[in-house]
Amino acid sequence: MSVLLPNMADFDTIYELEEEEEEEESEPVVRSQELPRPRDAPDPVAVRGAGHITVFGLSNKFDTEFPSVLTGKVAPEEFKTSISRVNACLRKNLPVNVKWLLCGCLCCCCTLGCSLWPVVCLNKRTRRSIQKLLEWENNRLYHKLGLHWKLSKRKCETSNMMEYVILIEFVPKYPIFRPD
Repeated sequence: MSVLLPNMADFDTIYELEEEEEEEESEPVVRSQELPRPRDAPDPVAVRGAGHITVFGLSNKFDTEFPSVLTGKVAPEEFKTSISRVNACLRKNLPVNVKWLLCGCLCCCCTLGCSLWPVVCLNKRTRRSIQKLLEWENNRLYHKLGLHWKLSKRKCETSNMMEYVILIEFVPKYPIFRPD
């Protein structure tokens, strides 16, 4: 048994409504007010170096204490694991940098400062390895949680010196599921 509806032929027809167009012309609509703005992201969290040795602004370890601002965003165990990975990278690379720095300082007068180039290159390699490690952590976990970790250079609070810190930025959430 089949049922035929009388208006099935007009089902796909699109009709223009002239009254609505006239009303829209008289009242200007601002699109930016209709769309919800992303929430303002809080200030980034800085994890400072906690070691006793600093070579060109890079400390030999970072503080593993869980910042209270990250409560509810990431588990303390995940935070500690990520910082421990960064500290392991520093523990592996920084003693070599310190040895080359001492040798470079001893030979600096004879080589007119060229003996410090290996330290600069090794320090740059250490920074790059930490940046790669943080990018891997971001892709693995933190981008899914709305966080972005990066190694950043900041001015020390106590002096005019520069230091490297791990910045944990909050990525703003955009309403992608809301229709236009």
